[in-house]
Amino acid sequence: MHVIDSHTVGEPTRVILAGGPDLGTGPLGERAALLARQHRGFLEGVIGEPRGQVAMVCALLVEPVDPSCVTGVIYFDADAVLGMCGHGTIGLAVTLAHLGRIGPGRHRIETPAGVVTVVLHDAHTVTLTNIESRRVARDVSVEIAGYGTVSGHVAYGGNWFYIVDPSPEPVRPDNLRALTDLGVALRETLNAQAGNAQAGNAQDGNGWVIDHVILHGPSDRPGLHSRNFVLCPDGAYDRSPCGTGSSARLACLAADGLLAAGQEIVQESVIGSPYRLSYQWGPTGGVIPSITGQAFIMAETRLVFDPADPFVNGIPSFHSRSGPTGAPRPAQTGA
Repeated sequence: MHVIDSHTVGEPTRVILAGGPDLGTGPLGERAALLARQHRGFLEGVIGEPRGQVAMVCALLVEPVDPSCVTGVIYFDADAVLGMCGHGTIGLAVTLAHLGRIGPGRHRIETPAGVVTVVLHDAHTVTLTNIESRRVARDVSVEIAGYGTVSGHVAYGGNWFYIVDPSPEPVRPDNLRALTDLGVALRETLNAQAGNAQAGNAQDGNGWVIDHVILHGPSDRPGLHSRNFVLCPDGAYDRSPCGTGSSARLACLAADGLLAAGQEIVQESVIGSPYRLSYQWGPTGGVIPSITGQAFIMAETRLVFDPADPFVNGIPSFHSRSGPTGAPRPAQTGA
Protein backbone atom coordinates (compact mmCIF):
# COMPACT_ATOMS: atom_id res chain seq x y z
CA MET A 1 0.00 0.00 0.00
CA HIS A 2 1.58 3.26 -1.18
CA VAL A 3 1.29 6.07 1.39
CA ILE A 4 2.74 9.52 2.04
CA ASP A 5 2.87 10.91 5.57
CA SER A 6 2.80 14.62 6.35
CA HIS A 7 1.99 16.80 9.31
CA THR A 8 -0.09 19.98 9.36
CA VAL A 9 1.33 22.25 12.06
CA GLY A 10 2.05 19.11 14.08
CA GLU A 11 -1.00 16.94 13.31
CA PRO A 12 -0.15 13.89 11.13
CA THR A 13 -1.93 12.87 7.92
CA ARG A 14 -1.37 9.61 6.02
CA VAL A 15 -2.49 9.86 2.37
CA ILE A 16 -3.29 6.43 0.89
CA LEU A 17 -2.47 6.62 -2.80
CA ALA A 18 -3.12 3.00 -3.75
CA GLY A 19 -4.07 -0.32 -2.17
CA GLY A 20 -7.32 0.57 -0.45
CA PRO A 21 -10.57 -1.43 -0.67
CA ASP A 22 -12.91 -1.19 -3.66
CA LEU A 23 -15.79 1.04 -2.55
CA GLY A 24 -17.48 1.40 -5.92
CA THR A 25 -18.32 4.66 -7.66
CA GLY A 26 -21.37 5.92 -5.75
CA PRO A 27 -21.70 9.19 -3.82
CA LEU A 28 -18.83 9.74 -1.40
CA GLY A 29 -21.20 9.62 1.58
CA GLU A 30 -22.27 6.11 0.56
CA ARG A 31 -18.68 5.03 0.00
CA ALA A 32 -17.68 6.42 3.40
CA ALA A 33 -20.51 4.48 5.06
CA LEU A 34 -19.43 1.31 3.25
CA LEU A 35 -15.84 1.82 4.43
CA ALA A 36 -17.07 2.20 8.01
CA ARG A 37 -19.35 -0.86 7.93
CA GLN A 38 -17.32 -3.42 6.02
CA HIS A 39 -13.61 -2.60 6.28
CA ARG A 40 -12.73 -2.40 9.97
CA GLY A 41 -9.59 -4.50 9.48
CA PHE A 42 -8.34 -2.12 6.81
CA LEU A 43 -9.00 0.93 9.01
CA GLU A 44 -7.24 -0.49 12.06
CA GLY A 45 -4.39 -1.99 10.06
CA VAL A 46 -3.48 1.27 8.35
CA ILE A 47 -3.90 3.74 11.17
CA GLY A 48 -3.53 1.69 14.35
CA GLU A 49 -0.37 0.54 16.03
CA PRO A 50 2.14 -0.73 15.06
CA ARG A 51 1.93 0.97 11.62
CA GLY A 52 0.13 4.14 12.62
CA GLN A 53 0.57 6.67 15.37
CA VAL A 54 -1.49 8.52 17.92
CA ALA A 55 -3.59 11.37 16.50
CA MET A 56 -3.03 10.37 12.86
CA VAL A 57 -5.81 10.83 10.32
CA CYS A 58 -5.77 8.87 7.07
CA ALA A 59 -6.90 10.23 3.71
CA LEU A 60 -8.03 7.52 1.30
CA LEU A 61 -7.95 8.85 -2.27
CA VAL A 62 -10.96 7.84 -4.38
CA GLU A 63 -12.40 8.88 -7.71
CA PRO A 64 -14.57 12.00 -7.33
CA VAL A 65 -18.16 12.11 -8.53
CA ASP A 66 -17.74 15.78 -9.45
CA PRO A 67 -15.43 15.91 -12.51
CA SER A 68 -14.25 19.42 -11.59
CA CYS A 69 -12.46 18.02 -8.52
CA VAL A 70 -8.81 16.94 -8.63
CA THR A 71 -9.61 14.00 -6.35
CA GLY A 72 -12.13 12.56 -3.97
CA VAL A 73 -11.07 11.68 -0.43
CA ILE A 74 -12.47 9.83 2.57
CA TYR A 75 -10.91 10.62 5.95
CA PHE A 76 -10.78 8.35 9.00
CA ASP A 77 -9.06 8.20 12.36
CA ALA A 78 -8.64 5.27 14.74
CA ASP A 79 -12.29 5.40 15.81
CA ALA A 80 -14.44 6.88 13.06
CA VAL A 81 -14.84 7.60 9.38
CA LEU A 82 -15.08 11.39 9.19
CA GLY A 83 -17.22 13.71 7.10
CA MET A 84 -14.34 16.15 6.58
CA CYS A 85 -10.88 16.92 7.97
CA GLY A 86 -9.34 20.37 7.73
CA HIS A 87 -5.75 19.58 8.65
CA GLY A 88 -5.97 16.47 6.48
CA THR A 89 -7.07 18.53 3.46
CA ILE A 90 -4.16 20.92 3.93
CA GLY A 91 -1.82 17.92 4.19
CA LEU A 92 -3.46 16.33 1.14
CA ALA A 93 -2.92 19.47 -0.95
CA VAL A 94 0.76 19.60 -0.01
CA THR A 95 1.05 15.87 -0.79
CA LEU A 96 -0.56 16.29 -4.24
CA ALA A 97 1.86 19.15 -4.95
CA HIS A 98 4.78 16.97 -3.81
CA LEU A 99 3.64 14.35 -6.34
CA GLY A 100 3.32 16.93 -9.11
CA ARG A 101 -0.45 16.38 -9.40
CA ILE A 102 -1.34 20.01 -8.65
CA GLY A 103 0.50 23.32 -8.87
CA PRO A 104 0.04 26.72 -7.23
CA GLY A 105 -3.50 28.04 -7.45
CA ARG A 106 -7.06 26.98 -6.64
CA HIS A 107 -8.24 23.36 -6.71
CA ARG A 108 -11.47 21.54 -5.77
CA ILE A 109 -11.55 18.39 -3.62
CA GLU A 110 -14.62 16.23 -3.01
CA THR A 111 -15.28 14.91 0.52
CA PRO A 112 -18.26 13.07 2.05
CA ALA A 113 -19.34 16.39 3.58
CA GLY A 114 -19.22 18.22 0.25
CA VAL A 115 -16.79 19.88 -2.16
CA VAL A 116 -14.10 22.09 -0.61
CA THR A 117 -11.48 24.25 -2.30
CA VAL A 118 -7.80 24.72 -1.56
CA VAL A 119 -5.39 27.40 -2.71
CA LEU A 120 -1.80 26.19 -2.84
CA HIS A 121 0.36 29.25 -2.15
CA ASP A 122 3.73 27.47 -2.05
CA ALA A 123 5.17 24.04 -1.27
CA HIS A 124 3.91 24.21 2.33
CA THR A 125 1.17 26.84 2.65
CA VAL A 126 -2.48 26.17 1.85
CA THR A 127 -5.74 28.07 2.33
CA LEU A 128 -8.75 25.81 2.71
CA THR A 129 -12.27 27.08 2.01
CA ASN A 130 -14.48 24.67 3.90
CA ILE A 131 -18.14 23.75 3.50
CA GLU A 132 -20.80 26.00 4.99
CA SER A 133 -20.63 25.69 8.78
CA ARG A 134 -23.19 26.65 11.42
CA ARG A 135 -24.06 26.71 15.07
CA VAL A 136 -27.07 24.51 15.74
CA ALA A 137 -27.53 24.86 19.52
CA ARG A 138 -26.52 27.67 21.88
CA ASP A 139 -25.64 27.35 25.57
CA VAL A 140 -26.17 23.61 25.96
CA SER A 141 -25.47 22.78 29.62
CA VAL A 142 -24.39 19.50 31.17
CA GLU A 143 -23.48 18.43 34.69
CA ILE A 144 -19.97 17.00 35.04
CA ALA A 145 -18.69 15.51 38.30
CA GLY A 146 -16.04 17.74 39.82
CA TYR A 147 -16.95 20.70 37.59
CA GLY A 148 -20.65 21.28 38.13
CA THR A 149 -22.55 22.86 35.24
CA VAL A 150 -20.57 23.26 32.00
CA SER A 151 -22.12 25.21 29.14
CA GLY A 152 -21.12 25.23 25.47
CA HIS A 153 -22.33 25.50 21.89
CA VAL A 154 -23.05 22.69 19.42
CA ALA A 155 -21.77 23.51 15.93
CA TYR A 156 -21.07 21.76 12.64
CA GLY A 157 -17.98 22.37 10.50
CA GLY A 158 -17.80 19.07 8.60
CA ASN A 159 -17.87 17.15 11.89
CA TRP A 160 -19.91 17.80 15.06
CA PHE A 161 -18.41 19.84 17.91
CA TYR A 162 -19.22 20.87 21.45
CA ILE A 163 -17.35 24.14 22.06
CA VAL A 164 -16.70 25.43 25.57
CA ASP A 165 -15.32 28.95 26.11
CA PRO A 166 -13.91 29.52 28.62
CA SER A 167 -12.66 26.07 29.56
CA PRO A 168 -13.01 25.10 33.23
CA GLU A 169 -9.55 23.52 32.90
CA PRO A 170 -6.49 25.61 31.92
CA VAL A 171 -5.70 25.07 28.23
CA ARG A 172 -1.99 24.37 28.51
CA PRO A 173 0.31 21.64 27.13
CA ASP A 174 1.20 20.56 30.68
CA ASN A 175 -2.49 19.89 31.42
CA LEU A 176 -3.32 17.41 28.66
CA ARG A 177 -4.51 14.57 30.91
CA ALA A 178 -7.08 16.70 32.73
CA LEU A 179 -8.26 18.30 29.46
CA THR A 180 -8.65 14.87 27.85
CA ASP A 181 -10.61 13.47 30.79
CA LEU A 182 -12.90 16.50 30.81
CA GLY A 183 -13.43 16.29 27.04
CA VAL A 184 -14.33 12.59 27.22
CA ALA A 185 -16.75 13.20 30.10
CA LEU A 186 -18.44 16.04 28.20
CA ARG A 187 -18.81 14.02 25.01
CA GLU A 188 -20.16 10.93 26.75
CA THR A 189 -22.62 12.94 28.82
CA LEU A 190 -23.88 14.97 25.88
CA ASN A 191 -24.37 11.95 23.65
CA ALA A 192 -26.18 10.08 26.42
CA GLN A 193 -28.75 12.84 26.85
CA ALA A 194 -32.24 12.22 25.50
CA GLY A 195 -32.68 13.14 21.86
CA ASN A 196 -29.02 12.92 20.93
CA ALA A 197 -28.62 9.17 20.58
CA GLN A 198 -28.78 9.00 16.78
CA ALA A 199 -26.93 10.91 14.09
CA GLY A 200 -29.13 13.33 12.20
CA ASN A 201 -28.91 15.49 9.14
CA ALA A 202 -26.47 18.36 9.51
CA GLN A 203 -28.59 20.46 7.17
CA ASP A 204 -31.36 20.83 9.74
CA GLY A 205 -29.31 20.28 12.90
CA ASN A 206 -31.54 17.55 14.31
CA GLY A 207 -30.26 14.53 16.20
CA TRP A 208 -26.61 15.55 16.39
CA VAL A 209 -23.97 13.27 17.87
CA ILE A 210 -20.82 14.96 19.15
CA ASP A 211 -17.58 13.78 17.50
CA HIS A 212 -15.19 16.33 18.99
CA VAL A 213 -14.99 18.59 22.04
CA ILE A 214 -13.17 21.93 21.95
CA LEU A 215 -12.04 23.71 25.11
CA HIS A 216 -10.90 27.33 24.68
CA GLY A 217 -8.62 29.45 26.82
CA PRO A 218 -6.49 32.57 26.43
CA SER A 219 -3.19 32.53 24.57
CA ASP A 220 -0.12 33.96 26.28
CA ARG A 221 1.25 35.12 22.91
CA PRO A 222 0.43 38.65 21.69
CA GLY A 223 -1.83 38.99 18.66
CA LEU A 224 -3.45 35.55 18.97
CA HIS A 225 -7.19 35.21 19.44
CA SER A 226 -7.18 32.18 21.77
CA ARG A 227 -5.72 28.74 22.43
CA ASN A 228 -7.75 25.56 22.00
CA PHE A 229 -7.67 21.94 23.05
CA VAL A 230 -9.53 19.61 20.68
CA LEU A 231 -10.52 16.08 21.66
CA CYS A 232 -10.82 13.86 18.56
CA PRO A 233 -13.12 10.81 18.10
CA ASP A 234 -10.33 8.35 18.95
CA GLY A 235 -9.61 10.01 22.30
CA ALA A 236 -6.39 11.69 21.11
CA TYR A 237 -5.95 15.47 21.13
CA ASP A 238 -5.46 17.48 17.96
CA ARG A 239 -1.96 18.90 17.63
CA SER A 240 -3.30 21.47 15.15
CA PRO A 241 -6.07 23.99 15.95
CA CYS A 242 -8.41 21.62 13.99
CA GLY A 243 -9.75 22.80 10.64
CA THR A 244 -13.34 21.58 10.97
CA GLY A 245 -13.32 22.68 14.61
CA SER A 246 -12.07 26.14 13.65
CA SER A 247 -14.91 26.25 11.09
CA ALA A 248 -17.44 25.44 13.82
CA ARG A 249 -15.81 28.04 16.07
CA LEU A 250 -16.08 30.71 13.36
CA ALA A 251 -19.79 29.89 13.03
CA CYS A 252 -20.25 30.52 16.76
CA LEU A 253 -18.28 33.77 16.74
CA ALA A 254 -20.27 35.01 13.75
CA ALA A 255 -23.61 34.03 15.30
CA ASP A 256 -22.75 36.00 18.45
CA GLY A 257 -21.52 39.04 16.52
CA LEU A 258 -18.00 38.65 17.92
CA LEU A 259 -16.21 38.49 14.56
CA ALA A 260 -17.06 40.35 11.37
CA ALA A 261 -17.05 38.74 7.94
CA GLY A 262 -13.59 39.05 6.39
CA GLN A 263 -11.87 39.83 9.69
CA GLU A 264 -8.87 37.54 10.24
CA ILE A 265 -7.80 36.01 13.55
CA VAL A 266 -5.02 33.61 14.52
CA GLN A 267 -6.09 30.49 16.39
CA GLU A 268 -3.45 28.62 18.41
CA SER A 269 -3.51 24.91 19.24
CA VAL A 270 -2.67 23.54 22.68
CA ILE A 271 0.92 22.94 21.47
CA GLY A 272 1.21 26.48 20.07
CA SER A 273 0.75 25.84 16.33
CA PRO A 274 -1.35 28.42 14.39
CA TYR A 275 -4.07 28.70 11.76
CA ARG A 276 -5.19 31.98 10.22
CA LEU A 277 -9.00 32.09 10.17
CA SER A 278 -11.72 34.20 8.59
CA TYR A 279 -15.17 33.68 7.08
CA GLN A 280 -17.79 34.99 4.69
CA TRP A 281 -21.52 34.53 5.13
CA GLY A 282 -22.92 31.42 3.45
CA PRO A 283 -26.00 31.13 1.24
CA THR A 284 -28.15 29.40 3.88
CA GLY A 285 -27.26 31.48 6.94
CA GLY A 286 -24.08 29.72 8.02
CA VAL A 287 -20.50 30.78 7.35
CA ILE A 288 -17.98 29.79 4.69
CA PRO A 289 -14.70 29.37 6.63
CA SER A 290 -11.23 30.15 5.32
CA ILE A 291 -8.33 28.38 7.05
CA THR A 292 -4.65 28.93 6.24
CA GLY A 293 -1.97 26.59 7.57
CA GLN A 294 1.22 24.81 6.64
CA ALA A 295 2.00 21.13 6.07
CA PHE A 296 5.28 19.27 5.60
CA ILE A 297 6.03 15.89 4.02
CA MET A 298 7.59 13.42 6.47
CA ALA A 299 7.78 10.08 4.65
CA GLU A 300 6.89 8.24 1.47
CA THR A 301 6.65 4.49 1.87
CA ARG A 302 4.83 1.25 1.12
CA LEU A 303 3.02 -0.55 3.91
CA VAL A 304 3.34 -4.33 3.95
CA PHE A 305 0.49 -6.57 5.19
CA ASP A 306 1.92 -10.05 5.89
CA PRO A 307 -0.85 -12.66 6.49
CA ALA A 308 1.46 -14.39 9.00
CA ASP A 309 1.64 -11.22 11.11
CA PRO A 310 -0.60 -11.63 14.19
CA PHE A 311 -1.17 -7.85 14.10
CA VAL A 312 -1.67 -7.55 10.36
CA ASN A 313 -4.92 -5.66 11.10
CA GLY A 314 -3.34 -3.58 13.86
CA ILE A 315 -3.52 -3.68 17.62
CA PRO A 316 -7.16 -3.16 18.73
CA SER A 317 -7.88 0.33 20.00
CA PHE A 318 -9.08 -0.59 23.46
CA HIS A 319 -9.41 3.08 24.40
CA SER A 320 -11.77 3.59 21.47
CA ARG A 321 -15.43 4.43 22.10
CA SER A 322 -16.49 1.78 19.58
CA GLY A 323 -14.32 -0.88 21.22
CA PRO A 324 -11.90 -3.30 19.58
CA THR A 325 -14.53 -5.12 17.52
CA GLY A 326 -17.25 -2.50 17.00
CA ALA A 327 -17.75 -0.82 13.65
CA PRO A 328 -16.67 2.81 13.44
CA ARG A 329 -19.45 5.33 13.20
CA PRO A 330 -20.22 6.32 9.58
CA ALA A 331 -19.36 9.77 8.33
CA GLN A 332 -21.95 12.39 9.24
CA THR A 333 -22.49 14.44 6.13
CA GLY A 334 -24.38 17.60 5.38
CA ALA A 335 -24.10 21.30 4.75
